[in-house]
Amino acid sequence: QESTEQYIKDILDKDEYLLECLKEDGILLEEIIDFKKYTIVDNKRPKLCADRLDGVILTGLYWTKNLTLEDVKNIIADIEIFINEDKEKEIGFKNEEVAKLVVEVNKSIDMYCHSKEDIFMMELLASITKNAIDKNIITYEDLYKLDEEELMYILEICNDNELLLDLNKFKNIKLDEIPAFDIPNIKYRCLNPLVDSVRLNDFMI
Repeated sequence: QESTEQYIKDILDKDEYLLECLKEDGILLEEIIDFKKYTIVDNKRPKLCADRLDGVILTGLYWTKNLTLEDVKNIIADIEIFINEDKEKEIGFKNEEVAKLVVEVNKSIDMYCHSKEDIFMMELLASITKNAIDKNIITYEDLYKLDEEELMYILEICNDNELLLDLNKFKNIKLDEIPAFDIPNIKYRCLNPLVDSVRLNDFMI
């Protein structure tokens, strides 16, 4: 993940629409390149930040599907900025019920990410992508400039049999065809948000 962030400035620099949006909001490009200096945007776990909450919402809506649009509206409406125990600004919630919902969705995402099916498919896709880059079928920069449909089209029309076999497996493999293997040591996405300036877990002790 860290390696992908070095391209943020290049991507923004070439995007006229995003630059116009920044200009309208009175934000200089240089002010957001090092986004890690803003604890509201990026923070260490188990603290909550915009990046982490965005991941929970998008994944909960479209992958684990245990969030509804109404849930998302309630979550966003309940957001509050607090000063945490480290004297940092941090995103939190006004109500315990909303915080618990976000934590539960986060746990369900963790469960999926630690399943053999998800690990196998992610590693297969990574292998396909690396192989395509190594064979100059796509470039690393294409991953930032092209959308998924464009990338998939380039892969589908290539003349590399090995790549096409892997791509066919990725698109058509069935759950019972996924082999057993040792699950690697994957990090858990712990989350303990603030509720009215107090850590959620402190409410539950």
